[in-house]
Amino acid sequence: MTRVTGPPPPHPLVPSRAAAVHRGREAVHGTAVARSAALALLLAATALAGCERGSSHPPEVSATGPSGCPAAQAEAQAAVTRAERTDVPWNGPAGGPPAVPGRTIVYVAQTMTNPGVAGVAQGVREAARVIGWKVRVIDGEGTPAGIQAALSQAVTLRPSGIVIGGFDPASTSQQVARAAAAGIPLIGWHAVASPGPSTSPRLFTNVTTDVGDVAAISAQWVIARSHGDAGVVLFTDASIPFAKHKSELIDKGLAACPGVRLLAYENIPIPDASSRTPRDVSVLLARFGSRWTYSVAINDLYFADAAPAFRAAGKAGTGPPFNIGAGDGDPSAFQRVNGGQYQAATVPEPLTLQGWQILDEFNRAFSGRPASGYVAPVHIATADNSEGATAWNPSGFRKGYREIWGR
Repeated sequence: MTRVTGPPPPHPLVPSRAAAVHRGREAVHGTAVARSAALALLLAATALAGCERGSSHPPEVSATGPSGCPAAQAEAQAAVTRAERTDVPWNGPAGGPPAVPGRTIVYVAQTMTNPGVAGVAQGVREAARVIGWKVRVIDGEGTPAGIQAALSQAVTLRPSGIVIGGFDPASTSQQVARAAAAGIPLIGWHAVASPGPSTSPRLFTNVTTDVGDVAAISAQWVIARSHGDAGVVLFTDASIPFAKHKSELIDKGLAACPGVRLLAYENIPIPDASSRTPRDVSVLLARFGSRWTYSVAINDLYFADAAPAFRAAGKAGTGPPFNIGAGDGDPSAFQRVNGGQYQAATVPEPLTLQGWQILDEFNRAFSGRPASGYVAPVHIATADNSEGATAWNPSGFRKGYREIWGR
């Protein structure tokens, strides 16, 4: 994002961001005591600068108190309490076709440095050993050319099915068309914005938690934990439509509370995160100082890369800023959360479960059945409820899929 020394430009996602910040605030006009013209102009200029969402100036105090959103806080707290439950049984499909023998799956990864992509690949491998199929993983290495080459190679291998692992199929339209012409079913993981089948691009199904639920609970965690008074930095990768859409929804959720101010929207491509995040975090710390109290990232890995900059600035690992990852909940994210190392919470994808679900969906495709329609619930993992775990999955999914497959 472009950095300036004065007040920043309007927020890039929502055109009238200054108007959004004025909600619940009343401007004070006129007094019984005469003011000089110069003083009146100074006060007006200061008030406008403080009201702009993302401003580098301190925000005004809400007329209803520091939070100004008691209803939003109550709703957020109730949602967070539900999402922090750990006793969540698997509620996936009750039945399905038995395992089709002798199939080969190719998993094309956006980049295996993305812990979520790698975690699902591991789940696919685990499930393949149970169902009796072969799996090959091809790494796109995070570049458009690399992903296109990886998918081209996958189509050339003529497997039974191909997984679109964490990238936009529109960026590989020629390869997707070749797969369709060859009759190879495609299943996405975080490939399009919504779970379930897709006609454009053509996917048998897309496996993911509901992005709207993940974005909403991430924003609600900030609202509830901060009691409606926070300065937030949002990290995203706008080159991935799924991630960009998620960050837009997170921003919308944060805007439900006037006391929660979006200080900055940082667009850092995931393949560049290790090199760019430390530098950008240092700049943000210098710019916003103690006004930066919370962060939300579309992927946990940003906080791994941010840790050196926080540490160099003398920030405590337990915050502020208090950081939540809106995906993907890989083991390193849990380790940071459990160890109080610059991440307070994660909204984890059940990565292993989703790997198993992908193979179950392929088995349905090979059997001429429709997609299962299963969508995993959202969950918030913290040091208080994870009990040292390094992953989260609803209990009982392995047994459930084994019973379906007859394995």
